[in-house]
Amino acid sequence: MKKIFLLLSALWLISPVQAQHTLRLMTYNIKNANGMDDICNFQRVANVINNVSPDVVAIQEVDSMTNRSRQKYVLGEIAERTQMYAYFAPAIDFDGGKYGIGLLTKQIPVRVQTIALPGREETRTLILAEFEDYIYCCTHLSLTEEDRMKSLEIVKSFTASYKKPLFLAGDMNAEPESDFIKELQKDFQILSNPKQSTYPAPEPKETIDYITALKSNANGFALISSQVLDEPIASDHRPILVELCTAEMANKKFRTKPY
Repeated sequence: MKKIFLLLSALWLISPVQAQHTLRLMTYNIKNANGMDDICNFQRVANVINNVSPDVVAIQEVDSMTNRSRQKYVLGEIAERTQMYAYFAPAIDFDGGKYGIGLLTKQIPVRVQTIALPGREETRTLILAEFEDYIYCCTHLSLTEEDRMKSLEIVKSFTASYKKPLFLAGDMNAEPESDFIKELQKDFQILSNPKQSTYPAPEPKETIDYITALKSNANGFALISSQVLDEPIASDHRPILVELCTAEMANKKFRTKPY
């Protein structure tokens, strides 16, 4: 079987044949389920998620009880259609309700926490879900580089105490060559392929969505694969899926070039 192996700091790629216990991480800016055809379709977004069966999904740009969403809890609507648990983190008051980010999870987390982040165009936030074996964080960062840098300082400060493998995902609003991503990479390893663009969905030209791992805690899982899903209509962003397995399941360690 053909195998492609990439070194990602303390994470090792392994063949899917070797993987017995996998973890599927997804991030998706859903534009509140409003597609490129200007149709709001919760089921279409749910189908994108169901088709790849992730364990946890970081969701950005989602309404709760707003007038434009007809007073619907949008994350809950998608959760119902994916049979996942929903955890919403409002960032701002908007149009009679709330607007922010969230997580969809197959398992009930041990703990969920939200953390406020700066954003001069709008307040930003981060939601953290702690599971038995790992931690998954979702965020949607500011359009302003200075605010993104300040957000990173906050993220570094609260992640320093964690011992479990910790993953940070979401819409970073920054391209791979930006100062922010360069600074992010000092502490976090990018698991998704930054050479695969995610925005705009019909013909992606920019990479602004990422799934990353905290380097200091990265020895708990090994990377199997990463892909930007071919979905040009359901949102203005394309979703990312990363698959990992527990590192101890790898019989060998392989080292080649990173992305």
